[in-house]
Amino acid sequence: MAAGSAPQVICLGEALVDRLGPLGGDPATAAPEQCDDRLGGAPANVACALARLGTAAAFVGRLGSDAIGAAFQQLMAERGVNLSGLQRDSSHPSRIVLVPRDASGDRSFGGFAGDQGDGFADQALEASGVNAALPPLLVGARWLQIGTIPLASDSSAAALMVAAQLAAAADVAIALDVNWRPTFWDASAPVDAGPTPAAVAAIQPLLEQAGLIKLAAEEAQWLFGSRDPAVIRAGLPQHPAVVVTDGGAQVAWCFGSSSGVMPAYPVAVVDSTGAGDAFLAGLLHQLCLQPQLLEGGSAEAVRFASACGALVCGGAGAIDPQPTQQQVEAFLAGQL
Repeated sequence: MAAGSAPQVICLGEALVDRLGPLGGDPATAAPEQCDDRLGGAPANVACALARLGTAAAFVGRLGSDAIGAAFQQLMAERGVNLSGLQRDSSHPSRIVLVPRDASGDRSFGGFAGDQGDGFADQALEASGVNAALPPLLVGARWLQIGTIPLASDSSAAALMVAAQLAAAADVAIALDVNWRPTFWDASAPVDAGPTPAAVAAIQPLLEQAGLIKLAAEEAQWLFGSRDPAVIRAGLPQHPAVVVTDGGAQVAWCFGSSSGVMPAYPVAVVDSTGAGDAFLAGLLHQLCLQPQLLEGGSAEAVRFASACGALVCGGAGAIDPQPTQQQVEAFLAGQL
């Protein structure tokens, strides 16, 4: 990726720290030396993964004026991610997410740390700043990548809707990763709770605007009553491309006139955090290289994306294990 390249994908939303607990343990009660703090947050992960693959990316979000914010700024600058839309906040800290892991490395979300009583910086993303920073980034961009977590807070929800409106006006497609995380909406909610009617109502306008929707199988069931991407595609007015992932089991997709199902690549899992984000980055990378795939679909693009997700599972954290294009190609060559 050439330095200063105009972003092909703009990733908007949260950047935060994943505090990984010891395998089989709880980061809320484990000793600090047993935990592993990793930079993360779905849109931040996607931006960093795209940049590593060679697709120019930008990140738009809000971080505290703290050590976490400084670490993110350094990391993204080193990756070559455009940060012209980054907001810094001296009143709210960057968010720390507690991530328990089971003995196999699969993770859940167990609440937050670092709150000083007034919420986190990502919740305070300002619409006015997005309105000022986003239009220049949209010039020449192909995708605005978003999730639903900003909808859980009033300020960031308003900023997200401004971004969606600006993308529509600029004819830039939206890639929506549903990424349902009940804890962000209600700290007391069970980790396996589905979206409430109010959350579904907030998410629905984005579902009806997106050109590409990525859902986990349980999210598809909650929102559409089906895990079949063709059914989901047919039920939305714009007939988007739809991808439904199912952890280490399989991925199903429906792009334009083609659809398919493939098993996930079997890998030894160190930590599954960020695997879905790496998958989405791999898919967007392929769609930027070959935009026609959005209409005709391609199993090759899904295989490439699945390899990105598999490779991230082989290391700790969401960002450090992200592969280069060459590493993905080498992995895929070994699967033949």
